[in-house]
Amino acid sequence: GTATRSKVIHNFVIRPSADGMSDTESKVDSGVPEVPVPPDDTPEVLNKALSGLSSRWKNWWVRGILTLAMISFFFFIIYLGPMVLMMIVLCVQIKCFQEIITIGYSVYHSYHLPWFRTLSWYFLLCVNYFFYGETVTDYFFTLVQREEPLRILSKYHRFISFALYLTGFCMFVLSLVKKHYRLQFYMFGWTHVTLLIVVTQSHLIIHNLFEGMIWFIVPISCVICNDIMAYMFGFFFGRTPLIKLSPKKTWEGFIGGFFSTIVFGIMLSYVMAGYRYFVCPVEFNNDSNSFQVDCEPSDLFQLQDYALPSIMESVTGWTTVHLYPFQIHSIALSSFASIVGPFGGFFASGFKRAFKIKDFANTIPGHGGIMDRFDCQYLMATFVNVYIASFIRGPNPSKVIQQLLALRADQQLHIFNSLKLVNYCYISIINNL
Repeated sequence: GTATRSKVIHNFVIRPSADGMSDTESKVDSGVPEVPVPPDDTPEVLNKALSGLSSRWKNWWVRGILTLAMISFFFFIIYLGPMVLMMIVLCVQIKCFQEIITIGYSVYHSYHLPWFRTLSWYFLLCVNYFFYGETVTDYFFTLVQREEPLRILSKYHRFISFALYLTGFCMFVLSLVKKHYRLQFYMFGWTHVTLLIVVTQSHLIIHNLFEGMIWFIVPISCVICNDIMAYMFGFFFGRTPLIKLSPKKTWEGFIGGFFSTIVFGIMLSYVMAGYRYFVCPVEFNNDSNSFQVDCEPSDLFQLQDYALPSIMESVTGWTTVHLYPFQIHSIALSSFASIVGPFGGFFASGFKRAFKIKDFANTIPGHGGIMDRFDCQYLMATFVNVYIASFIRGPNPSKVIQQLLALRADQQLHIFNSLKLVNYCYISIINNL
């Protein structure tokens, strides 16, 4: 009868498949080649030690142990200093790029697209040459001007970068094969979107680091804290699904992660703001040819008294609180890390579901690939860079001096005379008053 036909139609249309997608979704995505599932690479020692546990609790312990190991490694590289941090950022960038490009190659390798991987890595080299060249010119200006080869490379840096990219572009056009035009342009777009997401964001992370290690450590730590606490709250209290793209994410985990991250961000900022090593901009010392982190901390890192609103005063009994201004900014960083940051993870989840894969790779047991750990970090890096440019950074005298030193002698003399005239006018005005 009608009821039987409705039941059959209902089961056909919305019956979920094994991977969490409905049959309709599976049929729509059936044209997408599947990526081979990597084998479980959990260390044998952990497998034996946790063999008596259920898969849920085994995964919990594996993730926990590896998380502690990664946090310890993070502390270690912070101790090694800013140069090592920059090298680690570059290594992470290359690994994330490799994981995403490998997925593309695994999906389409049967088509034998000519030069796909070669061109992908070539474009990575070109983009890194451009961004790191800009960074060297900005932050190592005196060193660049001192060495003749570097000065020439700096002067024509953008032209060289464009020529390198143009070479890759021509190579791509020459590699086009008649029967694979559409697929090759898909992969061309794949490579460039990957470069936009991975390389550009890692470049912004390094720029944040030059503003002071606190602008590097606090945002990254907030994302890590939110990831851990959202997982903990979701594991123990999660009942309400948050988003279909990530079925294991829950509202309980999302809300618990938010409040935990806010508190963590304020506390971490208070501890770090008292040390010059963390708050001073990272600068290159031309005399010692090394990085130095030493300065007179700005007002942002000086303790100040803030009057509490009457409501909070009645609850706490305090009229004022002693805070670093940076702690107030840390609330904005923590809020972004816990509210908007997870959407980087949701984006990555949608990408993985599109290709029916669980993780980008199996580099870290229980966590997946490096990209699985940094999907939220890249979004956070962009926000921090924009936040600093909008609300923190003011005019930089050293940049003005760099521009002056790059001018010809007659141009420098012209600016000197102009400033001298302006100064004379100001003195005349003051005397008349």
